[in-house]
Amino acid sequence: MKRCSEFLLGMGFMAALAVINFSWQASFKQITYEINPEYSGLDFFHGSFWVFRSVLFEELLFRGAILYLLIRYIGIIKACLLSSVIFGVYHWFSYEVFGARPVLMLYIFLVTGMGGWMFAFAYAKTKSLFAPVGLHLGWNLVTAIVFSSGPLGNQWLIQQGEAVHASDWITLIFFSLQAVVAPGLVTLYLLGRYKSNERSAVPVMR
Repeated sequence: MKRCSEFLLGMGFMAALAVINFSWQASFKQITYEINPEYSGLDFFHGSFWVFRSVLFEELLFRGAILYLLIRYIGIIKACLLSSVIFGVYHWFSYEVFGARPVLMLYIFLVTGMGGWMFAFAYAKTKSLFAPVGLHLGWNLVTAIVFSSGPLGNQWLIQQGEAVHASDWITLIFFSLQAVVAPGLVTLYLLGRYKSNERSAVPVMR
């Protein structure tokens, strides 16, 4: 029951944050979304399964295997930092931006790296994969399935019209929401909720 609660809480929090993020961007960039008339329940099932499978693969690889060993040998904080760096670099290749514009590479590294910190710290503090999978899945499902932003193409909602260029300050706000606010709130919650965990404690593989 505890693990299910951790999963659902993480998923709900990140899903809500993703909805806020896309809704604000639509408002500032003057774009609208319409329901895809050709989208079916079967499309939703296939798309959601693809997202779940990709999230589970990344969590098992980066949190379930690598991080488990890192925590054992160098402690929670150093392990989570190193894991986040590896996660950020990994996305240069998974997003196929390695060797592209330096600013784009830096953006991808910071956003995914901070997400990697959040997932890693959730794993380390809860000693389970349920919380990081929930956090990861909540964001990715809303991004890819609801707002059709990802490798799956058009899903439930389809963007209408061209986006108006947002100012640098507006762009910074959206960046901060994903790369600073979300990881920061999750980190603070975990620090308060799991105070009894030792810094060098090794999570149980489950």
